[in-house]
Amino acid sequence: MGWYSVRCVFQWSAGVYEERILLWEAGDFDEAIELAESEAREYAHGIIGGRYLGLAQSFEIGHTRPNGGDELYSLVRTSELDVENYVSRFFDSGGEHTQ
Repeated sequence: MGWYSVRCVFQWSAGVYEERILLWEAGDFDEAIELAESEAREYAHGIIGGRYLGLAQSFEIGHTRPNGGDELYSLVRTSELDVENYVSRFFDSGGEHTQ
């Protein structure tokens, strides 16, 4: 058994999307994604009244339970955008709802 984080993407309503990253203890990537997708369908239908979009990305954390400061998720992307446009396009488009 190991620890995995899984990112799933949801649609709340037209034009409103959410990415959630949850922590799972599982035997491998496939099991972690199965657990996350089961929870994602329940979350989408029962809590937000939206839908799970079928995108699940897993990241292996390791075999010991994570501690403060441990990396829980990482995504490396290749892009030809300059820094300002990259950040605006993927992280700070102006449409984010943050708390």
